[in-house]
Amino acid sequence: MVTVERLGAEHADELLRFERENRAYFARVIPDRGDAYFDEFPERHAALLAMQDAGTDHFHVLVDEGRIVGRVNLFDIQDGSAELGYRIAESAAGRGLATWAVREVISTPYGLTRITARTTADNVASQKILTRVGFTRTGEVELNGKPGFSYVLAIDPVDKMRPANG
Repeated sequence: MVTVERLGAEHADELLRFERENRAYFARVIPDRGDAYFDEFPERHAALLAMQDAGTDHFHVLVDEGRIVGRVNLFDIQDGSAELGYRIAESAAGRGLATWAVREVISTPYGLTRITARTTADNVASQKILTRVGFTRTGEVELNGKPGFSYVLAIDPVDKMRPANG
């Protein structure tokens, strides 16, 4: 059974394995993190935990029998708004896991009223996920030189479980 867990220090080694194992798969549809990400992973992981402790970001991992199979993150939090990012392991793709996990994370009571997301134009799977969970396409963007789309989800401040625009 897959669970959503808040990122912790205990996830460092498994998260690095997940990122390395899926690097080529992710690079097909999203910008590659680059070698520095892997070379400086312990420092980067510590920095993520510090940002989470400061309340500027909320990082989550999807764990299946001790193995990380995905991530869902809310970052750049300010004034009730955050940006969403997620990635699912190649071995776990196509099973509805991303849709489920994004729904789980955006329904967490972090006090957010607006969540934005961006995806490349060729990442049709991500576009479908965003639409399924209630995001609305708001425009075109460029992501590392590739065309893409921006999305927004307004969250009803009275009923945090219900998207305001869905």
